[in-house]
Amino acid sequence: MRVHGQSDQRKALRALLDALPTHGGQLLLAGEPGLGRTTLLQWAARSFRAGPVLHLRPDARTRGSVGHLLDTLRTAAAAAPVLVCADDAHLWDAPARTALGRAARRLHSADRVGLLLSVASDRAVAPEFAPLPVVLLDPLSPPRAAALLDDLTDGAAAPAVREQLLAEAEGNPALLVALVRRLSPAELRGHRPLPRPLADATALAEAAGGAPNGQSAHARDLLLTVAAAGEAADGADVDAGLVHDALRRLRPAPEPDPRAEPLPGQLVLAGDRIRFRSPLVRRTVHATADPERRRTVHRALADVRESGGDRLTGLLHHSWSLGGPEPASTSADRHAAVTADRLAAVAADGAVPASHRLRATAYARAAELTADGARRAERYTAAAEQALLAGCPERARPLLAAARDRALPAAVRGRAELVRGVAELRDGPVGDAHQSLLLAASLLAVDAPADAAAAALAAADAVWAAGDLPACLATLAPDPPPRAGNPAHGSDGPAGTSAPASHPAAVVRDHRIGMRALLEGRLDRAGAPLRQVVERGRTEVRPEALLRSAAAALLLGDVAAARSGGARALAAARQLGSEALVPQALEYLAYAELRAGRHPQARTHAEEGLRTALRAGQRNTAAHHRAVLALAASIEEEPDVVARHVTAALDTALRHGLAQAATLAQWAAARADLGRGRPFDAADRLGLLVLPGPGRGHFAVWRLAVPCFVEAAVLAGRHEDARAVLTEFAGWAAFGADPQAAAQLARCHALLAPAEQADDLYRRALDRHAEAGGDFERARTALLYGKWLRRRRRPREARGRLGAALAGFERCGAGVWAAQARDELRALGAAPPGTGTAAPTLLGRLTPQQLRIARHVAEGATNREVALALGVSTRTVDYHLRKVFAALGVRSRLELARVVGQAEQAQETQEALGARAARRVEQHEKTGAQH
Repeated sequence: MRVHGQSDQRKALRALLDALPTHGGQLLLAGEPGLGRTTLLQWAARSFRAGPVLHLRPDARTRGSVGHLLDTLRTAAAAAPVLVCADDAHLWDAPARTALGRAARRLHSADRVGLLLSVASDRAVAPEFAPLPVVLLDPLSPPRAAALLDDLTDGAAAPAVREQLLAEAEGNPALLVALVRRLSPAELRGHRPLPRPLADATALAEAAGGAPNGQSAHARDLLLTVAAAGEAADGADVDAGLVHDALRRLRPAPEPDPRAEPLPGQLVLAGDRIRFRSPLVRRTVHATADPERRRTVHRALADVRESGGDRLTGLLHHSWSLGGPEPASTSADRHAAVTADRLAAVAADGAVPASHRLRATAYARAAELTADGARRAERYTAAAEQALLAGCPERARPLLAAARDRALPAAVRGRAELVRGVAELRDGPVGDAHQSLLLAASLLAVDAPADAAAAALAAADAVWAAGDLPACLATLAPDPPPRAGNPAHGSDGPAGTSAPASHPAAVVRDHRIGMRALLEGRLDRAGAPLRQVVERGRTEVRPEALLRSAAAALLLGDVAAARSGGARALAAARQLGSEALVPQALEYLAYAELRAGRHPQARTHAEEGLRTALRAGQRNTAAHHRAVLALAASIEEEPDVVARHVTAALDTALRHGLAQAATLAQWAAARADLGRGRPFDAADRLGLLVLPGPGRGHFAVWRLAVPCFVEAAVLAGRHEDARAVLTEFAGWAAFGADPQAAAQLARCHALLAPAEQADDLYRRALDRHAEAGGDFERARTALLYGKWLRRRRRPREARGRLGAALAGFERCGAGVWAAQARDELRALGAAPPGTGTAAPTLLGRLTPQQLRIARHVAEGATNREVALALGVSTRTVDYHLRKVFAALGVRSRLELARVVGQAEQAQETQEALGARAARRVEQHEKTGAQH
């Protein structure tokens, strides 16, 4: 069987199946209808090969005594382990459920019986099932749902149809199957319009296993009222007081308060909030209700909301109490049109408190009630834009598809294309986003020049992410002069008239001018407009403008302004509920912290940014955050973390054309190699990024990796390659956009300089670091200087520099580099602080220099590679290696690798035991103190 998604759940099932030959166990599969409980049970049954599979159904054995049921199961398992499956156990009658639950609790591991039950998620807490270990099923992720859809349709669904099917299914596989089954081949291929609503009562009831109903009229009204209120709350929980007030309007006679009466099993009450346990059941209750009763419930909710001053939600419920647009001559149609206009106007009113999700729902409903094609498309586009701001691209794309019509005015089509391009920029191939945004700029040029300029700048963002310098320059080219009678473009063309300094168009204009000058190498012309963008950000409150301010500050190398702008953009986005802008603000903050050398802070921002980006469906933004996390981890002792983030970042970057994220991830992998004493690997990786040629890294990133490459290349003996990139790096350092570049340039020159010049260059680099700040880069320079001093037999000076390097690395959490500094101090005969006597007894026979050589050889390095890494001659390595072989009693490099590996593993075990003992002592002391 092919099962889409649920990989964690299958691992849990596989663990149960694999253990059955030796001992039994139980698992409870719980999930809402349609998520595949039955499919997983069937998968487990077909995967089990060690013995028979019994499918248990309620009959005399399960309704009878627990002892009889246990005897039956144990007898079946006497000859071989047995898997017992019970699907939908929550539907059994009470005696059978009780007997099954007791039998499950009384089975012993020696019985070799695997009991696998499935129940609806709301019944997993029932007394008979609560003691069992639970595996919860999740909705399918967007990629898994897309794979299922492709399987169901053989990939025949048109792109717009595909997006709408995935959005309506909300990750529920049974609903996706029901929706596909509903469509004809012509509808599936986009040749005919889709039915409205796409997820109708029949499809929803099929996926949910029927339409749930309460046992009384009050219970049915309660279910429908909660379901209807949830339509405006995007399916989330709703105020129980609101539900009670609406029920009183439905039934004037006194009715029980839902907060005081037992609730139907489909609902759960938490405090003063009430919700459905299953989103699918909520949608099914709403869709399958009697239409007239449903409209009555919405009218009651509208009255309650409007009386409480909630204009937007009240209007929305009022609109749902109406039918769709009818022939223009009817009063119902005029009423619907008036309601649609009012709803759209209130949704557009920024003074009305409402979330982006609610505004998206209001605009979409207004569009449904609008007969005029152009106005309907405008409202669908506005709904899509609000859905994007809410971090729901899966909702935005179907709305944009509904707005698509070639007969619409250019301005309407341009606005839709702008929103589509922004969605693709965050979650799609950036080449596609570039073309969509260019088309938007062209369509908006006459009627909405400010929006056209914003679209053009967003198009430049797309090719910037792609690393296409010629396309970026072309996109940032000055606009032609505005036509007579049209609003000014605010361009930098000779005939353009500038927008006021406070106007958003001025920010766009200045940012574009500064970016283009910077990319053309006209550094003298780039500073002024970019500084204008930064300065305006100091008084801005709009998150979009603050993001531009932070981006301009990063281009200028003003790290403090970038951090301030990013933090203010983050606060503004959170305050406005702009879920789509939060990951971007965190991205700028993470980059600013990296540029400042504050890796722990960068990691913190990137971790939150990754979570919010994935939640908002922004895979491109997530790739950038993963690249930052890889860079942060590359200085720590976490090679597995680096590899994981690099792999994940490159997976998206390569598929979506994200050259910037790819370059950062590859730099992170190389820096991890360099930190772990593998300069040859680091030089090979970095050479592809920084040396001239078609495979060079992103035009705005590769210079940042030059200092790492120079260090790796010198250690690997590639001095000419190192010198080849310093001329361009010197120009970059002179511009001043990177506060660390001047000190790094002096360090690079010191690495390549003759002995009589290197001393002064290292000192100059440290002086520049003192001006720029940043523990990590200063510590790296101190480490290299200390190594150089030790090789020149100046131990006292070397010890001071190496001690400062160790302190700097420890302060910024650079564990892997701190280890290098400790090794260098040991080679000088100095015991680094905090190291104690952790060396294993066997390796303790070696001198510090011999230990370093042994570790390099154990990792597979040749004698020449060891010599280059340690800055000694090959003859010195040969001499020490003979001593190592004699001290350890080994005869080959392979045997040496085994001995070193075993000794270091024993050391790690000893340290772990010591740490555990220390924790026990600490806990004992705490306990004693409490007593």
